[in-house]
Amino acid sequence: MRRLGVLALTAVLVALAAGASGEPPIESELALITPVSKFIHDAALKAFADYAKEKWGVTVKVSAIPAGTPVAYGRIVEWKGRPEVDIFWGGESALFEKLAEQKLLQKVEIAKELWESIPASIGRPKPIPLKDRDGFWIGTALEPYGLVYHPKKIQRLGIAEPKEWDDLLNPKLRGEVAQCAPTRSSSSNATYEVILSMYGEDRGWDWLKKLAGNTGHFTARSRDVPTVVAKGEYTAGFAVPSYMAFEEKLAGFDIKFVAPKNAFVTPEPMAILAGARNPKAARAFTEFLLSERGQRVVMERVLFPITPKYKVQGAPGSTAEMAVEFTGGVRSYFDRDVANVYDEAVAQKRSDALKTRFRSEIETVWKKP
Repeated sequence: MRRLGVLALTAVLVALAAGASGEPPIESELALITPVSKFIHDAALKAFADYAKEKWGVTVKVSAIPAGTPVAYGRIVEWKGRPEVDIFWGGESALFEKLAEQKLLQKVEIAKELWESIPASIGRPKPIPLKDRDGFWIGTALEPYGLVYHPKKIQRLGIAEPKEWDDLLNPKLRGEVAQCAPTRSSSSNATYEVILSMYGEDRGWDWLKKLAGNTGHFTARSRDVPTVVAKGEYTAGFAVPSYMAFEEKLAGFDIKFVAPKNAFVTPEPMAILAGARNPKAARAFTEFLLSERGQRVVMERVLFPITPKYKVQGAPGSTAEMAVEFTGGVRSYFDRDVANVYDEAVAQKRSDALKTRFRSEIETVWKKP
């Protein structure tokens, strides 16, 4: 009996030692800060939590702080390497580059096959980087920033449906355009960069001032731009991510989206913050989003695959097929020529100056028409 007792005690001690030395596959929490709509990030986080439960038996508490990219960037800088979240997801990659320079990001270090499945870039004449050459961020989905409009209001104004940027300068749209300031929105900032790259600095700012002359409302968030257009409060919206417009379409509103030539396409970058409390969960979430299961989550919400391996497809009448119809039949950006004039290096250098000039030449003098 005594010998059995010793053996039992030994077994318990061995089990305890194994438990003490063994590390869980991932942490039980994951938090991110993101300009990506709740429509997207809630679905992605829920799908990941389900996946973590299935794969590892770990219940992961997930959460997100919604914030425009410039605001999110500012908060990350303020945290000084002691972040309140683990991941920064979405927006302009130029700001991710700036965070990497300040050593506020850690290397992604995901599975090699996932990293290599994503091409280095897409588009011409200026290639859009889809991942950081030094490994500090990785693209998760392709997302065009274009125009939205209310078809019935356009018809009432007696003008053609907008297809290109210049269509927003139509005098009949005076007071009818909604946009978000580039100081608050990465989609606006990137689209301002597109205009400046297309027309040059002087002519580009003249164009943006004319757009301001037709602008009836600067929204608090980029997400609000398609909302006010969908409700018929304004006729057209500038610099709108396609999935934000699609949300309104799914809600039953009459709204259309178009990506004009040279429309900025973001890879919706993702980075793990230096000092993240849950780095294993952060890497697992990143890998999940790049898997077929994760890509299906975003593709059903009118984002496009970040890799040529997948295409937006679904059953007839599915959300995925509705998304394809909404974007004019696009299933993959790798199946088409992507025109791009946005220059990552120029955007990074001009970022602060662009915001300063916007404040002084547009924001401080703008009056509602």
